[in-house]
Amino acid sequence: MKAYLFPGQGAQFPGMGKTLYESSSEAKALMEKANEILGFRITDIMFGDDSEALKATKVTQPAIFIHSTALALCTPGLAKPDMTGGHSLGEFSALVAAGAVSFEDALRLVAVRANEMQKCCEKVPGTMAAIIGLPNETIEQVCEATPGIVIAANYNCDGQVVISGEKDAVNAACDALKAAGAKRALPLAVSGAFHSPLMEPARAELGKAIEATQIHAPACPIYQNVSAKAETDPVVIKANLLSQLTSPVRWTQSVKAMLADGARQFTELGPGTVLQGLVKRISGAENIEVSIDGLS
Repeated sequence: MKAYLFPGQGAQFPGMGKTLYESSSEAKALMEKANEILGFRITDIMFGDDSEALKATKVTQPAIFIHSTALALCTPGLAKPDMTGGHSLGEFSALVAAGAVSFEDALRLVAVRANEMQKCCEKVPGTMAAIIGLPNETIEQVCEATPGIVIAANYNCDGQVVISGEKDAVNAACDALKAAGAKRALPLAVSGAFHSPLMEPARAELGKAIEATQIHAPACPIYQNVSAKAETDPVVIKANLLSQLTSPVRWTQSVKAMLADGARQFTELGPGTVLQGLVKRISGAENIEVSIDGLS
């Protein structure tokens, strides 16, 4: 069974999508449509060499969505998936690939999400840090015991969890986690505390946008970050999309669920190859045949 995976924020790079734009008339038309919907030429930023301009949340999120979704919709000979999943932002591309929502409607949702999260980043300083080499339970316990707001936000693979929250709380948790035996506690160069309670102010506007968007039952199951299991009910999908703002990305659990449900070939669609590496680490067992084909 084939699973299509879509990356999230951080996968962007200068020049992303340019080759696809120039080589596919279908992809070019889709990207030009995106420029019209957004009201500015995001492709100029995507194809340019200004990495700082590309890092702004309100630009990064739609850029990655456009690139990822264009690959899924415009790659010749790409078979239909048996299941889809996306890391954080990638969940919106996964929904389009599964036929649950149109490209246009999903892009409008992503734009609202990105703008509202950008506002959160500007209002309340937050940060994230990658913790390497500790059990999930230890990380969760240390975060819970640390004063301030800090939570386990991304379960990327066994032994690699990202924490998120207020800067002082994240720094204090990093010190405590290193004392508890973490191999590394690496601060990340991000603009905010994603997937933490600090994103709560974005809920109101995103909730309105999600409620107003028509989401159909997908043609194949989508494994959502919040539940880490196959979802097909549009009502549940909508609720999970909103909860994802302040809830952890259960990527490890999602990939394990895909494997348990029969996935044997994973294709990453979008900029970068981060998810390929994570799937290799998560799948682990030699008796599981996992083929990973990255397309960029």
